[in-house]
Amino acid sequence: MTKVYDILWKDRHLKLGDGTRIMGILNITPDSFSDGGKFYPLDKAIAHAEKLVEDGADILDVGGESTRPFSDMVSEEEENRRVLPVIESIAKRVNIPISIDTTKSGVARRAINAGASIINDISALRIDSCMAEVAAASEVPLILMHMLGIPKTMQIEPVYNDLLTDIRDFLSTAVDSAVQAGVPRSRVIIDPGIGFGKTIRHNLSLIQNLNFFSSLDTPILIGPSRKSFIRNILKKTSRDKDREPDMESIEIGTQAVVAASILNGAHIVRVHDVARTVATVRLMDALKGISCASGD
Repeated sequence: MTKVYDILWKDRHLKLGDGTRIMGILNITPDSFSDGGKFYPLDKAIAHAEKLVEDGADILDVGGESTRPFSDMVSEEEENRRVLPVIESIAKRVNIPISIDTTKSGVARRAINAGASIINDISALRIDSCMAEVAAASEVPLILMHMLGIPKTMQIEPVYNDLLTDIRDFLSTAVDSAVQAGVPRSRVIIDPGIGFGKTIRHNLSLIQNLNFFSSLDTPILIGPSRKSFIRNILKKTSRDKDREPDMESIEIGTQAVVAASILNGAHIVRVHDVARTVATVRLMDALKGISCASGD
């Protein structure tokens, strides 16, 4: 049984565990691996945000810096230029929480002032130690993700002494650091970091053993959407060219992984295709006995 958590902050209430929540991805970047450039202009970003909400998203995750493998960081000024107008605009149009996906405390602070109400830090405070202080002062939830190294280097022969234990210990330390900085433990969410410094085997093991991280007593977010391990598994042979992230088969593969993640304890799934994920969530939650379809 997935543990239920109530995250309360400001005028928000996010109940996790009584049904899987969906985080819709909105990348305001020219170079993200799946949808780079598609929603870069402001009008397209706003339209896509509204569609994600209409399709059933519970949270919108806005990011202005690509974190695909081997990507370079952008300046704080550039990241602000990309995300702030979008957040300001969509905060006036949607009534669900907006998450800012950033490793920079300065970007997080300004994004919250613009209307964001969750911080999603893929570096788990390692790139900018002031991030926890911003989350504490702003009184917003903080998502902490495991990543081996940084995006530029994370996929160069990732090695672990013990995959599950190493990641659990890393996240435990990050949670403790956030709490020491003033973030209530009740507002911390963890993410094992699918695809961030992991091989195919690592990713599969994390999904299979997601409940291992329940010992940290925090909600679990997982973001497998269209990741390269899905694309590589679905290649017919090792000589095949890489499949494009938005291909139909890759989305089907994503939904299979989302389903497995829900059964293994995910509280939040972070995805590109919210509409399809809504169907997956309803069926998986019903199988877990959380909710049931109408009728017999």
